[in-house]
Amino acid sequence: VAAQKPEGGLQHPNGDALNVSETYRSAGGREIEIYLQDTYPKWPYDDLGIEDYLEKVEVITRQVRAGPNRDLFSFVPFNEPDQIWYNKTDKKQKLLDDWQTVVRKIKSIDPAARIVGPNFARYDSDFYRDFLAFTRDNACLPDVVSWHELNSDFFSGWTHRFEDYRQMEASLGIPAREICINEYGRITGDLGIPGKMIQWMTRFENSKVDACLAYWADAGSLDGLIARDTYNQPTGAWWLYRWYAEMSGHTVAVIPPDAHAEGLQGLACVDSQKKQAQIVLGGSDGRIDVVVNGFDSAAFFGFQVHVIVTGTASTGVLPSGSPALVLEDDYTIVHGQICLSIDPAEASTAYRVVITPLQDPVGGYRMGEEIIVSVDTNGFYQVGFEYMVSSGESNASVQILEMRLNGALLIDIPLLPPAGLKTEGEVQLTVFLTAGINRIVFIPSEDPHGLAVSKIEAPWKTGALRPLGVTPPAARSAWGRSTISSIEVTPGSGPVATYAAQDQSLSGTAAIFADPAASGGKFVGKIGDGPANALEFKSINVSVTGPYRMVVHFANAEFRGGHSYNSQVVDRFAEISVNGASPQKVYFRNTFDWSHYRTRVVDVDLVAGQNTIRFFNSSSAAYAPHIDKIEIAAPVLGMV
Repeated sequence: VAAQKPEGGLQHPNGDALNVSETYRSAGGREIEIYLQDTYPKWPYDDLGIEDYLEKVEVITRQVRAGPNRDLFSFVPFNEPDQIWYNKTDKKQKLLDDWQTVVRKIKSIDPAARIVGPNFARYDSDFYRDFLAFTRDNACLPDVVSWHELNSDFFSGWTHRFEDYRQMEASLGIPAREICINEYGRITGDLGIPGKMIQWMTRFENSKVDACLAYWADAGSLDGLIARDTYNQPTGAWWLYRWYAEMSGHTVAVIPPDAHAEGLQGLACVDSQKKQAQIVLGGSDGRIDVVVNGFDSAAFFGFQVHVIVTGTASTGVLPSGSPALVLEDDYTIVHGQICLSIDPAEASTAYRVVITPLQDPVGGYRMGEEIIVSVDTNGFYQVGFEYMVSSGESNASVQILEMRLNGALLIDIPLLPPAGLKTEGEVQLTVFLTAGINRIVFIPSEDPHGLAVSKIEAPWKTGALRPLGVTPPAARSAWGRSTISSIEVTPGSGPVATYAAQDQSLSGTAAIFADPAASGGKFVGKIGDGPANALEFKSINVSVTGPYRMVVHFANAEFRGGHSYNSQVVDRFAEISVNGASPQKVYFRNTFDWSHYRTRVVDVDLVAGQNTIRFFNSSSAAYAPHIDKIEIAAPVLGMV
């Protein structure tokens, strides 16, 4: 669940709900709550009367209904009305009446619209009882009940508030609503700190409610999960949320030292299909002793288990490397349990414990399972992996393993054909990786294109590129159980062609400007504000048709508007057209200074010979970032 401003809303410079909906849905997002009052520019919101607001609500609702992702959205009529426009005393009835009016307006345009509220800054039992009774009796109940948890009393008071609300619903004869705490975390001391965030996460998961991180950070930073002036480098807290996303099976009980105090907390799950248990915990200094019991009810673990403990430390707003190995050992199950210790632990760090049967140790990745690789800089890396195929039969002389990078099909890898019950092998690739997060997936499959098979001389020594974005065929059941037993990434080298913006073709207002911080002492600016104002790289020469990685070096320090606590940074975009084809719109993270240059990797399809790449913006008053240079590299050099 995400909470965003409406399309064209003035409260923030970025994050329009309709604009982000396609990428949000493709990433697996379920719902976007639209904060309707974020249409206003000021905080607290301008109070121009209910009629002015209803006009804006109608425009927003009609925009959503007419859009392609209508089913993705829900509407938040008021944000923190206990302290903005209304209150809980002399303006309580006005709030209730206006709630009914706004909900009726939304429903008159879209009867199926989902409503979220009342969205108080903090839970208030007496008001929520009155609100539920009123909305029940006046046919304007919200589909999702929401409030914010932004204070230190969360740790001691959450369970009481949650149970109070559920009892309230039951006493009023109202079926249980979904609950969304659509802003959580204190303004200082929580966001981006893994050992703090696990304490909030634990309580929401235990209560099975939705929750959204509070927008206390710079725009585009995913509330402290992405480093401050990059688009792709994780902070330490990103890894915690990644671990949480990877939890599968069913949750199991975790008993902390004190469920109602700030400090050590944890979550756990068991997945019988994966034969795996996971525990995510943190929030305490010193020694942490973990007792894991219940193995008697999970016979697949056998009598001994393999345990790996990793930790993700707080990096603040700076990038984080991969989690560090804290502990790896084998344990014998005694009386249905094992005991392990993390010593010393740090309160700002979160830890993950992965438990697997000893005869089937963790460390391998099943085919189709996403592998996260984090690197410090853009460039070529040696990606080596060992694979194993067991209990499979196939008539094919060659097995094809597809490698996908960041969601796009990258290369077909011919492997040694099965020989008996088990085949093992090793592959080395030279791959161009992006600074920060890289998602790698291996999938065994048919090869309908015939690309790899037609080129095979030594099957395990040859690779074949396939265009990025090709939908992979279904996995081969004949492979049986397949795993990547290990993967190693080390620095590599390869050809990278550099093209300075100052040496390229300019049109319209696009011009060359001096800046000692730029790589050649100059950059190209004034790109955009109409399609005629463009920068065009005309001599991009490659020898082979296929996908390439373009590294754009840019600066962007545009700020728009003011806000009492949000940094109103703007992520400028550019439309990028290759050889005159339809452009792709690419956003460039704010770098906070016009002389601070960062990089953005963009995948482009080039043809053998000469290519042109054009940067422009069709929209008026919309400028691209300052462009220093671009670099072109193949995504993979092949197998060695």
